[in-house]
Amino acid sequence: MAFFHALTPFLEIAIIAVMINYMLSFLWNTRSMDLVLGLLAFLLIYAASSILNFPILNKIMYFVANIAALAIIVIFQPELRVALSRLSLKGKRDKELTEFDKFLEQLSYCIYRLGEKRIGALIVLENEDSLNEFSSKAVALGAQFSPELLESIFTGTSPLHDGAVIIRDQTIIAAAVILPLADEGTEIIRGMGTRHRAALGVSQNTDAVIIVVSEETGKISIAREGVITRGLKIDRFRGIIRSIFSPPTEEKVEGQFNIRKWLKE
Repeated sequence: MAFFHALTPFLEIAIIAVMINYMLSFLWNTRSMDLVLGLLAFLLIYAASSILNFPILNKIMYFVANIAALAIIVIFQPELRVALSRLSLKGKRDKELTEFDKFLEQLSYCIYRLGEKRIGALIVLENEDSLNEFSSKAVALGAQFSPELLESIFTGTSPLHDGAVIIRDQTIIAAAVILPLADEGTEIIRGMGTRHRAALGVSQNTDAVIIVVSEETGKISIAREGVITRGLKIDRFRGIIRSIFSPPTEEKVEGQFNIRKWLKE
């Protein structure tokens, strides 16, 4: 027992080192890394206020820390979900990319390639709510998704570039889709272009996720549930899409008792 207590400090250091290494490897070269650096600066100020005996500053930093902890969880929910999903003890075979992961990788590549070229685009990812009312009035495609096809649709010489594309289950079902615009009376749409207003309008009436590529700035935006988030970096973009559309990972085995299903019933 005494031998175990002697090893305790070394075990704790090893565990902490692994945790820090995982966190940095996940956040490095992403927007979230700025948050980590800011947090370290905050902790240094907090420690300095305690050492130098600044009671007012120390009290302020204490209250700010309580609020910031909750804000971080809310703002970075998609990234946190992805990070936790990587903490898997399954074998190497189970960690292979799924079809959805491949689709998301290709979609991300295509979207940000369009942004680099300043090619405007409007892509609607259908969720639970059917978008047949919009696709039925557009050009039906029914083509398997590919980055080349999506990019060719939005090039200026394409007759289908003026409008939106609807994607359902990795299939481009329609192009040149006309979408309703958001209400002009709302304060949030001031200064928005037609694509952003259309994206916001659809998100207010359906659970679809709408991706906008700005022709003027090349920046990427996502509209969902009546809220539009603009200027997304690619890691944040992937995190949001994955958190909404990522398929369940548990395998369904016939004849095996499923406690989650039993509890729901």
